[in-house]
Amino acid sequence: MENTTVSEGKTMAIISYITWIGTLIAFIMNNEKKNSFAAFHIRQMIGLSIFSIGNSFIIGKYVNYYLAGAISLVLLVLWIIGFIGVIQGQEKKIPLFGDMFQDWFKGIG
Repeated sequence: MENTTVSEGKTMAIISYITWIGTLIAFIMNNEKKNSFAAFHIRQMIGLSIFSIGNSFIIGKYVNYYLAGAISLVLLVLWIIGFIGVIQGQEKKIPLFGDMFQDWFKGIG
């Protein structure tokens, strides 16, 4: 990936990692610019946000609160891995789900 693409999209990618609201803001910002680096990380965060919301509302409420807490810790680690990728300027897929997120949300970006 070219350095200009990374440097132009880095701010939007960082914003996408700041809660689901940041993801929404970055998505809207990237609709105009169509930066591939930002789109990659926005797709990652949309997937993590959906998993996080599902974990909170479904697993936490109907299955087991402690299981939801353990899954939340795993999601936090995945978030950290993705965020480190942004800071380093890399399109680093998060373990386990990164390929799925890129495939599921390929229309974004």
